[in-house]
Amino acid sequence: MAVWDDVLPETDRKVFEAAGWGRTAGLGERPVLLVVDVNYNFVGDRPEPILDSVKRWRYSCGERGWQGVAAIRQLLDRARALRLPVVYTTSPRRPDGFDLGVWNLKSTRAGDEVDVQGHLGNQIVAEVAPHERDLLVEKKKPSAFFGTPLVSYLVQLRADTLILTGTTTSGCVRASAVDAISYNFRVGIPEQCVWDRGELTHKVNLFDLQQKYCDVLELDEVLAYLDGLPAGLFDRELPVGE
Repeated sequence: MAVWDDVLPETDRKVFEAAGWGRTAGLGERPVLLVVDVNYNFVGDRPEPILDSVKRWRYSCGERGWQGVAAIRQLLDRARALRLPVVYTTSPRRPDGFDLGVWNLKSTRAGDEVDVQGHLGNQIVAEVAPHERDLLVEKKKPSAFFGTPLVSYLVQLRADTLILTGTTTSGCVRASAVDAISYNFRVGIPEQCVWDRGELTHKVNLFDLQQKYCDVLELDEVLAYLDGLPAGLFDRELPVGE
């Protein structure tokens, strides 16, 4: 049973099937792991119910986020054993909010300081913190690609696939997935490794991504895919630094 089955109208399912959407695209031979915005802003500083967490961290997804962090940790351990590249994003802003532009208009709490440059909120949570060999991209918009050097990194690595993780499913994850396939990278999303502040938005966006853009997979499927890869695929492009 897919995660979206309990919210998907039967007519919608039939429409996508009739239109031919939803077949498996498959993953490639040179994957890079992308960890989108897994910082304290989006999970809070401790696991707690979301309505409690969001009082102090307006972006927080609460306990859902910490469950996702644990799943990403499993994926990171396997990827690092293979010496696969790992790219992180985070989204610090200027204190005056200028660099986020009209995005600031959508929240009455846009003036909160939690995402200002230098604040704890922008730090990747310790449980999945970057290692020396990993790459970090700072972004100002939802997509990890918009206005960043991410594509140039992937080209240099000769990557053909992104394993996409992080938050939020309906926002930065979705935007990054659509941009990735627009650049002709294959995308796999392990469902347990992405999350949203809304259960409905998580499920509906995963359904739409699976139908039209990428492969939404179980974490175990992605781990099995990684197990089939040789170690050191990227050692020539990204030498071991640890």
